[in-house]
Amino acid sequence: MARQVIVTCAVTGSIHTPSMSPYLPITPEQIADEAVAAVEAGAAIVHLHARHADGRPLQTPEAFAAFVGDIAARCDGVVNLTTGGAPTMSVQERMRPAMELSPELASLNMGSMNFGLFPMLRRYTAFTNAWEPAYLESTRDLVFKNTFADIEFALRRGTDNGTRFEFECYDTAHLYNLAHFVDRGLVPAPFLVQTVFGILGGIGAHADDVAHMRRTADRLFGADYLWSVLGAGKAQMGIAATAAAQGGHVRVGLEDSLWDGPGRLARSNADQVRRVRALLEGLGLTLATPDEARAMLALKGRVNVGF
Repeated sequence: MARQVIVTCAVTGSIHTPSMSPYLPITPEQIADEAVAAVEAGAAIVHLHARHADGRPLQTPEAFAAFVGDIAARCDGVVNLTTGGAPTMSVQERMRPAMELSPELASLNMGSMNFGLFPMLRRYTAFTNAWEPAYLESTRDLVFKNTFADIEFALRRGTDNGTRFEFECYDTAHLYNLAHFVDRGLVPAPFLVQTVFGILGGIGAHADDVAHMRRTADRLFGADYLWSVLGAGKAQMGIAATAAAQGGHVRVGLEDSLWDGPGRLARSNADQVRRVRALLEGLGLTLATPDEARAMLALKGRVNVGF
């Protein structure tokens, strides 16, 4: 049988701002519609952020409650809530939606880092909202704080309600940070490691970087983990192809890239899911269904969430 690949779709995120693409979902209705369409196109997991009406990142349980129930009622995709929120938020603020809504899966950043979005100011000069250029410029002197105490807080709160994590690792040290918590018994197998490539402040997007992260994770975790990748911006599909050929799972979506080919904006998240689906099926691989992903990750099941 063909190997099954879990496709995650990150629907909106907090990196891109509304002026960068008219297709970036902002409202609860847009986020729900985009998530459902992504699942219908083949994504097993949808990774979700919330936004204010003007597009600013928003991390209240009420903001997520405005769309997660709608998504769950309309499709069977695994709902994955961010605990990353935005680099300007405390871990207590970032954890509230996962703690109160008790999803099957939540993201968790595995270390502090410089998270540089300010180079986007060279590519975009016209902004609809005053907050957008100020937000991007602020990352020139910003550390995205994820200390060992922060990570342990998130792990214990997630464990309390049966939520598992998408462990986001932006560099080699983040894999070692994860290994520290695995060794302490705070991370049960099987667990999902999402290696992130191409964000300024983290590892690059070269094929050697992908191979290095895979080798390191294999050495640290053996058969206890599932490896997934995301490539930022133009690296998205190249990273997906490289990892898929090495046995990995993949993440796409407008959080990670606004594009659907050189110079062409993706008109929806589903566009990117369809593109990566064609890539994977061209390699003789099949897409895991949401229930197959649940089994592979030992998730608690959609009937055990809080929405």
